[in-house]
Amino acid sequence: MVYVISKDGKPLMPTKRHGKVRRLLKQGLAKVVRREPFTIQLLYDTTTYVQPVTVGIDIGSKTVGVSAITDKKEVFSAKVVLRTDIKRLIVRKKRIQTVKKVSQDEVQKSKVFE
Repeated sequence: MVYVISKDGKPLMPTKRHGKVRRLLKQGLAKVVRREPFTIQLLYDTTTYVQPVTVGIDIGSKTVGVSAITDKKEVFSAKVVLRTDIKRLIVRKKRIQTVKKVSQDEVQKSKVFE
């Protein structure tokens, strides 16, 4: 997927026509703006017609799905894997802190009795 920006800096519809993008870059009719995500800016005047895009989000317990679609095709989709280990890490941290506190208290008590 190649994202496209007009000469004026306005976003246009992305394209999957990599051959055309390659030719535009080679002929000097476009320049690379960003490499990640790959974005080009056209150096000639074009129409700024864009299709309406609908964004959908599917929230799950372990993953979140995101999708952007037009009337005809899917423009963007992604799946984000959520962290499920946070609770376990917090419990582990609490145990370690408890052990440290207990051992510190034992050192304090031994100093008092000396």
